[in-house]
Amino acid sequence: MMEYTKPFAAVAVVATLGGCATFPNEMRREVLNEGDLAVVMSSKPTPNNTPLTAKLVCYGERLEAANKGDIALTVGNIRDYTGKQNDAEGFLVTQGGPLMAYTALGHLVPGITLLERFDTQIGDAELTYLSNRQLGDGRMHASVDPNTGQSSQVPWKPYFGGSVLQSDYYIVGGITELNFNIQSGGAELSVNNVGGKGRIYTMNISVDLRIVGSQSFRVFDTVSIQKQISGYEIGTDVFRFFGSDLWDVNAGAKSQEPLQLAVRMAIESALLEIVPTVTGVEPTGCQPAVPLVDDGNYPEDGKYSGKYTSIESEAADPEAL
Repeated sequence: MMEYTKPFAAVAVVATLGGCATFPNEMRREVLNEGDLAVVMSSKPTPNNTPLTAKLVCYGERLEAANKGDIALTVGNIRDYTGKQNDAEGFLVTQGGPLMAYTALGHLVPGITLLERFDTQIGDAELTYLSNRQLGDGRMHASVDPNTGQSSQVPWKPYFGGSVLQSDYYIVGGITELNFNIQSGGAELSVNNVGGKGRIYTMNISVDLRIVGSQSFRVFDTVSIQKQISGYEIGTDVFRFFGSDLWDVNAGAKSQEPLQLAVRMAIESALLEIVPTVTGVEPTGCQPAVPLVDDGNYPEDGKYSGKYTSIESEAADPEAL
């Protein structure tokens, strides 16, 4: 009888280990268009918040209360300078650094004025049409002939210049480091071809940003922020005979903090360091929505609601992330 209980024990181990991997709460197959095959659908789109989103919103409120809304900021190129890529996946680090910075600064509005400088193609084209008397809005406009002084109604919009607002400061920099394995460890044990294994590893990325005066080109502040990324992998292997049956079972699970999320958080943290240099307002008392260090101060249910809440505490370290 004992020999027949061993396969069931092996199955129980595999099932238990497989439970370490989590699946979406709602997963279904749905036909999106008539005649199409059903596709797997799971979670709905949600805001791409990070633990630092609440701190950015809180800081924006501080800037608005301090009447700093007339300070105009913009973003230049924040390139990937790591040079890391492979044939299967291309660039390993996001090329969207400027977009992440714009989104982060957007949480500070209306505490600051945010201007577009990264992609001005449409605006430049329309200003060209406007200066060439080609741009209209479907209405007639009064126009004065500079030679005769006569006024007439024309379908193009008049342009008098000065519609583009100047920026006071711009933010540039790059993603400068991607170190794959700064620390790793693990163990593996097998007895009679039945065993398990596990390993942990840590990598990191870093960003270097600076804030520059738009007219003077003076560099007002620089910052370098690094973010460590951890992951784990566990598994079990069974390869042996149970009676006259040969069992070959492999199961496991692995998980890693998203690399691009780490880049986003590093950029957000860098902005919280350099923007106060030119605004004169510190994010004092503004805290992340959840602690970034496991100090036991998580909400009772252990979950982040995703709401833009400002957590203020006189005992909190103002410089803490």
